Amino acid sequence: MNAELRRRAYLDAMQVATWLPRTELPFAAPSRMELLAPPPVDEAPEVASEPLAVVAEVVREAPAVRPKIEIPRPGAQPRQAVVEPVAEAEPVEEKPVRVSVPPPRFALQLLRAGDCALLVELPTGQSFQSRDPAYILLKDLLRAAGLPDSPQLLGEPVRWPLLVRGNMDQGPQAALEFVQSFVAARLEEQPCTCLWLVGLPAIRFAGEADEQSYNRELQIEGLGACWAVPGLELLMEEPARKRELWQAMRRTRQRWLAPAHS
Repeated sequence: MNAELRRRAYLDAMQVATWLPRTELPFAAPSRMELLAPPPVDEAPEVASEPLAVVAEVVREAPAVRPKIEIPRPGAQPRQAVVEPVAEAEPVEEKPVRVSVPPPRFALQLLRAGDCALLVELPTGQSFQSRDPAYILLKDLLRAAGLPDSPQLLGEPVRWPLLVRGNMDQGPQAALEFVQSFVAARLEEQPCTCLWLVGLPAIRFAGEADEQSYNRELQIEGLGACWAVPGLELLMEEPARKRELWQAMRRTRQRWLAPAHS
């Protein structure tokens, strides 16, 4: 087999197609037609046999690998695969999502005037001063109710939340329980005929009511008879509420005036 036939055989084995120009290339040497003709049939086996002969030669030279046969030793026990039982996964109990409620913010002061106790919202969050407009209005209300206009302080103001930081629950329910416990403890020391709840925070966290209870009497377990009064700041901003308050006071003040006249 000449070199050109050998080259074509290798290219066919590698599936490499050979390309020939369809037209005569300029300045190219004339094609040799005998090279473009297909090889004779009797030469085809010789092309295929040469690679097989090379493979056979490699097989003869490679050393024979015998399989290794393990002979069991006396007394040896055949190994068995240990299958460990798979523990069933316990169902994960979903914990209820706890929604954190921001703590309410308020400041309350407990006072005493005659036979009445007053839980008053501090509009500025600070203790009353003698010249504060809210305190002057409170003194006017006490005189109109027939009570001493110089109320006595009962303890320090209650400011909520109690702690600025920490994990203690300071939500609305905790605030209600604390305020009611604080007021009940002071009233146990000094009982009163009626408890004024002045301002929405006092009504909400001591009387468990809302602004719909303004100028009404409430009966609170542990605190007794209470009277819901709008906040001092609200009375100053909306003077029309003073007329409604005065009308309600005329009906209610008999509760704390009766013991004084008896």
